[in-house]
Amino acid sequence: MGESGVNAKWTASRLLERLSAIGADPAGGVTRLLYDASWREAQLAVADLMREAGLEVSADTVGNVFGRLAGADPSAPAVLTGSHVDTVRSGGGYDGALGIAAGIAALARLKADCGQPRRTLEVVSFCEEEGSRFPLAYWGSGNVTGNRPFDGALDARDGNGTTLRAAMAAAGLEPEQHGRSCRTDIGFFVELHIEQGEVLEREGVEIGVVDAIFGQRRFYVTVEGRAGHAGTTPMAIRSDALAAAAEMIAWLRPAALEAGGGLVATAGRLDVHPNMPNVIPGKAVFSLDVRHRDEAAIDAFCDQARLGFGAAADRHGVSASLSCWLAEPPSPMDAALQARIARICAAKGYSHRTIGSGAGHDAGLFAPLVPTAMIFVPSRGGISHSPLEFTAPEDVERGADVLAGLLHTLAYGEESA
Repeated sequence: MGESGVNAKWTASRLLERLSAIGADPAGGVTRLLYDASWREAQLAVADLMREAGLEVSADTVGNVFGRLAGADPSAPAVLTGSHVDTVRSGGGYDGALGIAAGIAALARLKADCGQPRRTLEVVSFCEEEGSRFPLAYWGSGNVTGNRPFDGALDARDGNGTTLRAAMAAAGLEPEQHGRSCRTDIGFFVELHIEQGEVLEREGVEIGVVDAIFGQRRFYVTVEGRAGHAGTTPMAIRSDALAAAAEMIAWLRPAALEAGGGLVATAGRLDVHPNMPNVIPGKAVFSLDVRHRDEAAIDAFCDQARLGFGAAADRHGVSASLSCWLAEPPSPMDAALQARIARICAAKGYSHRTIGSGAGHDAGLFAPLVPTAMIFVPSRGGISHSPLEFTAPEDVERGADVLAGLLHTLAYGEESA
């Protein structure tokens, strides 16, 4: 595949800039939550960009938006690329959006330079991946792959008490139809993403070839004690839920370091009740996130945490319970696609290295079903989920170039770069 003659309008950086302006918030970040006004504006903008690129646009029952470049062989399973349009609250403009912008740019380039592919090419803007509004994640790709039952999901509520069912209806969708989004005609999935870490930047490497997405467990840990007056309740007879939760949280760091092997454990949220300065907390709820590339290591650490938390609860005279709301197994990427990415990088003179992903991605849902690949580009300072998230335009374009090269080999049936 030679140099593209497509208009500079279709560079990934320019498309990304347009998307990043949607949902810009006063804190300097980007906030697009599933089915809110900014989300709707973004998906409409994505659809417009796809049409301008000459793609056939469609949306499914949960609001995923697809741009299609039909192939000459309708019986051949499609090659799908893309990522998610939603963000965390006051996040950055690159997480998720890069994969969408680069996918549109790649298909526009391939259509202009190479004409009709043999296999159908599609780019998708998944409606949700982050779990930022409702207590669920991968609502977009989970419905497309069909490997998430989402039992009771429509009754899930956001922080304001709005149900997913009501939010879907407000966005013009039919909630009860969400099961119809499952696709069985996809043969490959490829996702370009920022690294969200600093390995590539620290090592001066331009492209990361992902070999696996780490598995993860997410829990809510509920600690219940007895509220009391801060001045009149002796220390020896207190059942302080917050003191117990603090001991549990402090246990995580040394335990994760002792486990080694790259295992990470995070308590990122803490809710205290009644949250008064002169009242002993009667209840504390904190989040627990555990990740590793080996599922057995995750299981072992979570078992250890249950024992450690139970011991801390006994010392403080409180109760503790763990509720697991997300359990994602590790997802190895396709070895043959990794090799193709490496060959493309070598042919183009891009430095590259194999890398694991500690963050979850939509690609992880496709990996058990079809050959799947992920391409990483550097993140400045390793910062992500923040207004400071940044990837240099030249890194964006290198990643988009590798993506286009891989899509070309898959859809046009040639091994050239």
